[in-house]
Amino acid sequence: MDPLAAAIDQGTSSTRFLVFNTKTAQLISHHQVELKQHFPKEGWVEADPREIMDTVHECLEKTCQKLAQLSVDVSRIKAVGVTNQRETTLVWDKETGEPLYNAIVWLDLRTQSTVERLISKTPGRSKNHLKHKTGLPISTYFSAVKLRWLLDNVEAVRQAVLSKRALFGTVDSWIIWSLTGGRDGGVHVTDVSNASRTLLFDIHSLDWDPELCSFFDVPMEILPAVRSSSEIYGRMRSGSLAGVPISGCLGDQSAALVGQMCFEEGQAKNTYGTGCFLLRNTGTKPVMSEHGLITTIAYKLGRDKPACYALEGSVAIAGAVIRWLRDNMCIVQSSSEIEQLAAEAGTSYGCYFVPAFSGLYAPYWEPSARGIICGLTQFTNRSHLAFAALEAVCFQTREILDAMNQDCCIPLPVLGVDGGMTGNRLLMQLQADILCIPVGNDLNHLLSPNITELGYNATQHVRDHGSGCSHGGRRR
Repeated sequence: MDPLAAAIDQGTSSTRFLVFNTKTAQLISHHQVELKQHFPKEGWVEADPREIMDTVHECLEKTCQKLAQLSVDVSRIKAVGVTNQRETTLVWDKETGEPLYNAIVWLDLRTQSTVERLISKTPGRSKNHLKHKTGLPISTYFSAVKLRWLLDNVEAVRQAVLSKRALFGTVDSWIIWSLTGGRDGGVHVTDVSNASRTLLFDIHSLDWDPELCSFFDVPMEILPAVRSSSEIYGRMRSGSLAGVPISGCLGDQSAALVGQMCFEEGQAKNTYGTGCFLLRNTGTKPVMSEHGLITTIAYKLGRDKPACYALEGSVAIAGAVIRWLRDNMCIVQSSSEIEQLAAEAGTSYGCYFVPAFSGLYAPYWEPSARGIICGLTQFTNRSHLAFAALEAVCFQTREILDAMNQDCCIPLPVLGVDGGMTGNRLLMQLQADILCIPVGNDLNHLLSPNITELGYNATQHVRDHGSGCSHGGRRR
């Protein structure tokens, strides 16, 4: 009976719990629950920390019930790992165990004035003033500015800091602290991949930096201990898996890089989720971008192992644009309908969609940008809009890939892909055509049809040959 390993995957829009066979990597069982997002004001995006933990517990227990139905003994689960939406910021009371405010999600824009104020006090008013230490621009995207907003605007947070009761963390820290006992001895930790997204962490020394904390006026005592991505942090204190060690932690995009087996320098993957995130492994030395990308820690697989770095291009809105078409515009009733709707048109017919709902991330880092749809005519219909939305995801990825190739000086030959949107066959074909390189979710089994004619129609190919990974030629 092979041992099993489990993973908590806490994302922006849902939570999953998955159990794998450690010898074969076979997925044995899983359960997924959608997570509600809250939009209290324009540009604000929040999640309820209690609901996050409720979904974690529900997914864990439901999966264990499914294992029992499969006659699989849950005692075979020997370790649990955590992967999470990055940058999303929480502060809670270590004595009561209660969150002091909703989690401020990475997409949130309320900190735009905070960012402008912070940039104004840097020499030359440069958003890249801290990049030499952090690899990041000063942006609404990252945790320190969200934490600064909480300290400035939430009285409960200020009081808890003054009385030494406050703990700060990204979602991984909140989950691990809660599962290892919470107010009764919970372990307050994070890993290097998540810490590197805060603007408070020196990616060279691999520790919280006093100068960075001083810049943001953040008390260092509220920060979690920083650990490697692979070690035992603590043990589950309750539920069906009580006593099982929590022994892995990675930010979701780093976890996707590891999951795609991108362990070699130069290998890359692109994840199509709520946003879109292209990461390229740069090895044990950080590469500083000159073309609008960020430098981040990919992983550190053990206490005594070196940190590995990545160049990253972050797109705020990818799958979220499909959700917007569904929920706000009511163009479709379910996200799965988008592919067929777009295929009916086979083109955007000159319609272009820039879904800058949360500003523009890489390579522009312009929080004041807003979305636009242009090129509309009387002929434009919802099918054209659906096609333009898919193209928007692909064009944003192309822009990031171009910047990455310039930074690395070696063009990326293939692109591994993952995330919910990769089930959209038309999207993947469009992406291959627009990038002009093979794409696929298995780097060892890429399909590369000889499609090089000018004016190649991706939609027709999907209709004729089905999906999969493909290699496209030039764009019409």
